Amino acid sequence: MKMLLESLLLALILSNLVLLGSTRVRNYVKVIALQGFILGLLTLLLHLGALSIHTLLLSGGSILLKSLVFPWLLIRAIREADVHASVEPFVGYNASLIIGVLLLPFCFWLASRLPAQLMPTMASSLPIALFTMASGLFLIVARKKALTQVVGYLVLENGIYVSALALVGEIPWIVELGVLLDIFVAVFVMGIALYQINREFDHIYTDQLSSLKG
Repeated sequence: MKMLLESLLLALILSNLVLLGSTRVRNYVKVIALQGFILGLLTLLLHLGALSIHTLLLSGGSILLKSLVFPWLLIRAIREADVHASVEPFVGYNASLIIGVLLLPFCFWLASRLPAQLMPTMASSLPIALFTMASGLFLIVARKKALTQVVGYLVLENGIYVSALALVGEIPWIVELGVLLDIFVAVFVMGIALYQINREFDHIYTDQLSSLKG
């Protein structure tokens, strides 16, 4: 169990690094789907000794929404907004990857300084959760296209999800499913916004929105 847990957390780290260094928009969607699957497995693994309907609903909901529904919505937004294949960042790909590599040990140091009571089986996941949140925030501010910023938002939420597993382990299922529903609505609305931005301005570059005049 410990080896499987460490393998999933390592896969989460690598997926964040792939996002930071990726040059293709569709790769972002694939990695988001992978992260959703990893989070669903982490939820099952944490409660492997005492599976319940709550655990199965949460894990299944996470995999369904994060691995299937959200990627499908993103692919649809790419198609409807006619998004070009390249990511086009503010910060270069190599520089982004270097920043990510530097962020990782910083997150481990920061986690060691936090006076948090962790779940015994998830004690090693807090720094990775912080790294996932930091990666999401970086994607939001360091990428030009609105679509990649939506991906950054999803990565940020994935980090929050992992940190909740590490710190709490289990919270009321209605709250967890409610959060998943909120994310679904947010991604759906963002997809509509992407289409409208592209239709009105023939691009989805958020850096050019500041030039709009009232």
